[in-house]
Amino acid sequence: MAKRVLIPLCPGFEEMEAIILIDVLRRGNVEVVSLGKSKDPIVAARKTLHLADKTFSEIVPSEFDAILLPGGLEGTKQLMHEPEISKILKSFQTETKIIGAICAAPNVLRNLDIISGDDPYTAFPSSNDLAKGKGGKYTGERIVSHNHIHTSIGPGSAFEFALYILEKLEGKDVMETVKVSLQLPS
Repeated sequence: MAKRVLIPLCPGFEEMEAIILIDVLRRGNVEVVSLGKSKDPIVAARKTLHLADKTFSEIVPSEFDAILLPGGLEGTKQLMHEPEISKILKSFQTETKIIGAICAAPNVLRNLDIISGDDPYTAFPSSNDLAKGKGGKYTGERIVSHNHIHTSIGPGSAFEFALYILEKLEGKDVMETVKVSLQLPS
């Protein structure tokens, strides 16, 4: 049975991070469901318009294996203030399901104490003030994994992060097949 992944799209989300995650995972036969607060078009960081597959109220979080948060400064701020996302993230944390975040979005996890204490993480360097006073040990690496939490640094790491998550969900063979088909440099 295919793994199922949630990707919330809040106004101001970083297009590259969300779309590359969605695309790469779907190429690996992962069922990806993008989420929006409503059925209205969502204006992303670079003013492109997007439609989510479902609204927050239309999904049952327990039916999913992972949640991945795209960054973008405004999108991250929206994620931080969205009670439905907080509820989903806390349930995934309790069930030790895969939680991923890229760019500014790891700060959502810090804000909810999903990343806390000395837990290692990475994020877009200038975004760390979004969760000022919260825990976590910033590494500045491109991808950091700690237990079931996976973080990545920014738009330039979107393909490698998507492939990394795909390998976690579907295995190395599937990831390698998708990587070859993308014609990415070695």
